[in-house]
Amino acid sequence: MRRKILYISIAAASLFLSACTSFLEIEPLDKVPASQLFSDISGVKVVLATLYNKMPMEDFSYNPGKMFNYHKDASGSFVDIGWSISAYTDESLLSHGTGVGPVNDGYWDYGAVRQVNQFMETLPTVTMDAAQRNRLRSEAHFIRAYIYFGLAKRYGGVPLITNALDYVAGSDNANLFIPRSTEKATWDFILSECDSATQYLPATVTAQEGTYRATKWAAQALKSRAALFAASVAKYWNNAPLTGDAVDAKLVGGMTIADANVYYNICLASSKEIIDNSGKQLYKATPANRAEAAKNYQDIFQNPATADIEVILKKGYIDGSITRLQGHCTDVYFNPAQTNLGYIAYGRFSPSLDLVDLYEDYTDDGTGKSATLVTRTDGVENDYVTSPTVMDVSKSYKLYANPADIFTNKDARLSGSILVPGSTWKGVTMIMQGGLIKKDGSKLIFTDGSEVGQDGKTYYTYGASSMTAYSGFRGMGVFDNANYSCTGFSLKKFLQEGKNVQGVQFSSTTDYIDFRLAEIYLNYAEASIESGSGDETLAKTYLNALRRRAAHTDQIPATIENILKERRVELAFEGQRYWDLVRRREYHTLFNGSKRKSLVPILDLRQANPQYIFVRAFNYYDQNAGGVTFATKSYYKGIPGVATNKLVQNPQY
Repeated sequence: MRRKILYISIAAASLFLSACTSFLEIEPLDKVPASQLFSDISGVKVVLATLYNKMPMEDFSYNPGKMFNYHKDASGSFVDIGWSISAYTDESLLSHGTGVGPVNDGYWDYGAVRQVNQFMETLPTVTMDAAQRNRLRSEAHFIRAYIYFGLAKRYGGVPLITNALDYVAGSDNANLFIPRSTEKATWDFILSECDSATQYLPATVTAQEGTYRATKWAAQALKSRAALFAASVAKYWNNAPLTGDAVDAKLVGGMTIADANVYYNICLASSKEIIDNSGKQLYKATPANRAEAAKNYQDIFQNPATADIEVILKKGYIDGSITRLQGHCTDVYFNPAQTNLGYIAYGRFSPSLDLVDLYEDYTDDGTGKSATLVTRTDGVENDYVTSPTVMDVSKSYKLYANPADIFTNKDARLSGSILVPGSTWKGVTMIMQGGLIKKDGSKLIFTDGSEVGQDGKTYYTYGASSMTAYSGFRGMGVFDNANYSCTGFSLKKFLQEGKNVQGVQFSSTTDYIDFRLAEIYLNYAEASIESGSGDETLAKTYLNALRRRAAHTDQIPATIENILKERRVELAFEGQRYWDLVRRREYHTLFNGSKRKSLVPILDLRQANPQYIFVRAFNYYDQNAGGVTFATKSYYKGIPGVATNKLVQNPQY
């Protein structure tokens, strides 16, 4: 049976065929005869486009808790896609609640591996010039490297299959039962695939192809990221050691410090190759002031095409509000309540106070230390209440006339990434308020209500009388109503400020940046310091170049603490934090009955002129759950289907 498949989920559609419709009638790649699929170069490029869509890119269409990157499940039903992997970390929560834990996306796509292998094996049968064939083959190596990277970081060592295996009726088909390779062999294979990709991929592409199609720099970027991952696992395995058959066979773990240093050096070399020879530069690297720096940083993500000088590879979308087979839901789900687009779910992204506290101010004294928000006059900033309903109103809370004042002087990337109380978004002042302190000192918290102040004006619990006029704290604990921030913050990064997207699923079309130069700078810096074999002066230069782009004027040392903090700030919400915690084996110590934090603005009506105080609180959902924990076994996912595929299972599954 023929089925209708979207032409391609990346905006590279037009780079393969100059004239095409939105859809192509093709059969599944594993069922169409090669003679039909590969009859000419145009057909080959269509197949390649489909393979690009098979890369496990954790983009705006990725749901880490349900399914990987596809709009339909096996039954043909639409999948609720577009929730963020950031909410599995200390960066954010979903406003309707989420718990920390391993991704549960079901990724085990050996069908994609087969399709890539089939593509490679059939290329020689198609008439084309050698240069064209070499490029296509290198592109397939890039895609296969990407697929195996998605597998390795989830499972460790996996079966390495480089040819299209066929089932033979009447045979025992022993050839189909490929055992798992060691984790080290799997990482080595991924890196060798990146080398094969680099061999014939171009250094530059046409304007039509843009940064949607892989170049040699995309292959080097993948190599940099994968090598850093492998190095970290090798170095930090003993922070969360496991036991069992898979460990004994080195299917997980089994790498040494010497292996770590080899991988760190590979990361250094790949990163340096990009930095020195790709022509990539930081987008608007020397802003005149903080406001300009914040706007420049925001522009990278709300319109990535403007920042192609920094972008190495990105994925594009077209409006899928009608077909539901394209586009994504970022603007739809994550716009704050005051600017929601009309869909039933909105305001669902709540950045954590843990992240907000991490940003520097502009003291710029050469230390690079974080500037914790000042909520108290007694200097106590580690006092978190289980809920603002039980706060002690007699404590020394600092008073603010305007809720935005507490964020004054914070790193420009904060205002480029996060909507804070009192900030402006689409011309609307963000109101995020969790309650009132009445004139008599009693509290009205997390519940509808009002109170007349000493000035004779009426004030409301959530900052306004209408549900559409505020964006925080309403509806917590009720999934269908949880369209308001549960932390006191909302998302700004990635959202379109100057464009009114339809309030329909899959109507967002913002490009997703997969690789950019900033990450490569940070990869180099981390690998340099962790291995001791890189150039520490260069590591410091790259670290401070990112800070200079954020309008900082000092130079801080390239310590591992500074580099990791800079990763969290520069790459916030870009999907890196989850895997950074995994590869460095920090997840289980960070989340061990732990609770993420919220900042709750409360209007104090005991003052003649009402003032705001800010209460540090454990997040509502984490508090109700008794804290959240990451199990050490979850550094690897369980191998699916071991009863039939005869693979050795990972520890504790």
